[in-house]
This record gives sequence, C-alpha cells and structure tokens, in this order.
Amino acid sequence: MRFLRTITVLAALLFASSAFAEVRLMMVETDSCPWCAKWHKEIGPIYPKTEEGKIAPLLDQDIDDPIPDGITLESSPQYTPTFILLLDGVEVGRIEGYPGEAFFWGMLARLISQLPEEERQLSGS
Repeated sequence: MRFLRTITVLAALLFASSAFAEVRLMMVETDSCPWCAKWHKEIGPIYPKTEEGKIAPLLDQDIDDPIPDGITLESSPQYTPTFILLLDGVEVGRIEGYPGEAFFWGMLARLISQLPEEERQLSGS
C-alpha cells in the first residue's frame, strides 16, 4: 500500500511540474522596424496555426518597454526583431534578426529542440 501511495505522489509531482511549465516565443520589436513588418507579413498570420506556434505562443514585446516581471534574459535585446524562446520565463535561446522565412523556421526548430522533451509536445497531445 505504501508503494502505491509513493508512486501516486511521484506521478502527481511529475504531472504538476510539466503541467505548469510555460513555453513562449517573445518577439522583441519596434513599430519602425521593416524586418519586424516583414515577419508579421510572412509569418505572423500562420504562426499561431503551426506546431511551433502551439508549442511556443507569441509574446509581443516593444524593445523600449521594460521586460515584464518574471522574465529572465541572458542579456538585454539590442536588435529588432529578436525572438527569445522562454521556458517558465527563463531564456532558452534567441534569434537576432529576421533572416527570411526559410531560415527562421530552421532556427526556431533548433531552439525548440533545446527544450525538455515534454515541453516540445503540443499541449493536449
């Protein structure tokens, strides 16, 4: 009986730790950035519909605004756009600039591959 209780507690802790992990892709931008506008035209409309967009929903951040509480970055963004992959508010990695649609998806896939396996799964799958 004790064994069953221990397994139940461990399973609950494991589920709780992954259930509350939040993955976001923070896009640091500015209104005057032509590369940001290009990203919004080429990727923006489809991003939320993609597997990547479901794993890491977009979080918009103006470069001139303070970084929200609860977010820890390795350094302040210097360029727009900068895409920062966050796991529970902590930077996993970043893409500086927008290298075009084909390169963006490959670079984002590389960032997502750095997440723990359970965080790379689509929520609800």
